[in-house]
Amino acid sequence: MTSQLLNALLLFPLFAAAALGRGCAAQATPSLEFHHRFSEPVRHWAEARGRALPGGWPAPGGAAYVAALAGHDRHRAMSTAGGSGEAPPLTFAEGNATLKVSNLGFLHYALVTVGTPGQTFMVALDTGSDLFWLPCQCDGCTPPAMAASGSASFYIPGMSSTSKAIPCNSNFCDLQKECSTTSQCPYKMVYVSVGTSSSGFLVEDVLYLTTENAHPHILKAQIMLGCGQTQTGSFLDAAAPNGLFGLGIDEVSVPSILAQKGLIPNSFSMCFGRDGIGRISFGDQGSSDQEETPLDINQQHPTYAISITGISIGNNVRDMEFSTIFDTGTSFTYLADPAYTYITQSFHSQVQANRHPADSRIPFEYCYDLSSGEARIPTPDIILRTASGSLFPVIDPGQVISIQEHEYVYCLAIVKSMKLNIIGQNFMTGLRMVFDRERKILGWKKFNCFSPSTPENYSPQETRNPAGVSQLRPLNNSSPLTLHDGLLLMHLLVYLLIMI
Repeated sequence: MTSQLLNALLLFPLFAAAALGRGCAAQATPSLEFHHRFSEPVRHWAEARGRALPGGWPAPGGAAYVAALAGHDRHRAMSTAGGSGEAPPLTFAEGNATLKVSNLGFLHYALVTVGTPGQTFMVALDTGSDLFWLPCQCDGCTPPAMAASGSASFYIPGMSSTSKAIPCNSNFCDLQKECSTTSQCPYKMVYVSVGTSSSGFLVEDVLYLTTENAHPHILKAQIMLGCGQTQTGSFLDAAAPNGLFGLGIDEVSVPSILAQKGLIPNSFSMCFGRDGIGRISFGDQGSSDQEETPLDINQQHPTYAISITGISIGNNVRDMEFSTIFDTGTSFTYLADPAYTYITQSFHSQVQANRHPADSRIPFEYCYDLSSGEARIPTPDIILRTASGSLFPVIDPGQVISIQEHEYVYCLAIVKSMKLNIIGQNFMTGLRMVFDRERKILGWKKFNCFSPSTPENYSPQETRNPAGVSQLRPLNNSSPLTLHDGLLLMHLLVYLLIMI
């Protein structure tokens, strides 16, 4: 757990140079919800009728679990869209499920398929950057997992009949000055995490998607992506070994391209379940009962930034104005003063638990000892007041950490920043987040990602080792689950499900 926490990711770009698309079109679309066959209600129903799976049900939060969800999603649409003439939302052809993997940077991952024939990769989902890139003929990076299709270890443009290089003289190429030795358009992305970058060249290829309605069908969308030849920093040991899926506002991002082609409204949603299972839906503009606030879009460096006007910590309320970025590619939340000091000290003053001594292995300043049998401690509510007046609730701001066998601490998972304020993925847990670029708003609602009949304050039973939410491991354990092993488990289970 030590290396996992110290490598908590900040996949927010310091500098990005890539091809940009042109044009835009949009149309309305209904929202959509799924009820998965591996949810607790369905599991109980099936077991009561003797329908247990051979080998047992996949453990919530495990690699096999998310593959089973993804493999079955395309058959479980519960929307009535299609009769109104409105285009349904889209998601990945492998399914709309996402999984938070603690051993790979505490980020959410999804399976994506590109090229002809298709090659499948498990990529990290990142609203803090724009470019979608995959490891490609990679000399300067760790060997990625075997693609989920079993066909190749890297994305190889020459093996795809639909792949086209973006030429260096293209109007879409921003790094033409660096084209002295090649006719292909280069790219380079540098991220906030120290020494973390990806570079290579740009190509076009097809991304496989599926409609989210009662009659789903596969759609091939021509998109741009980076053929990543060199990765550095956190990409070598902490996260995204199989690629990064940028979901930012710039025109090179996949949501922007899909909207430009008129396939979806210029919006998408991500739901972050408290059990570590989530979902993603392109074209989803949320619901009329969601909370929302305007996006503060800097045209030179567009991000999902909003203005905060006040903070409530339990009974303590203070007016405080600052801007913050919502970034799913950042594991935990980073705040600069005065917000950091106010939140942490107000939180600490209201917690009735023993504070754990400072530990260099833990990046969080405020941690508390858990007694035997405790999964967490009572904590004050944290609520951010936004510029619109809407209140953003932080469902669970903490992280449980195993410091040694049978010894655990609960930490307020906020890291002090020198300048940037970033709302990381942990503060979005328990919410459906709507990134509506068409209306220029950020929306949110308390949500159970896959069970519309379940109350929104539902959460799976907390255990000493809650899968997906906090995969507790000793801090001296430096042997994380490999992506290769996880993908093999995924496909064994998918084949099993096909035979049932």
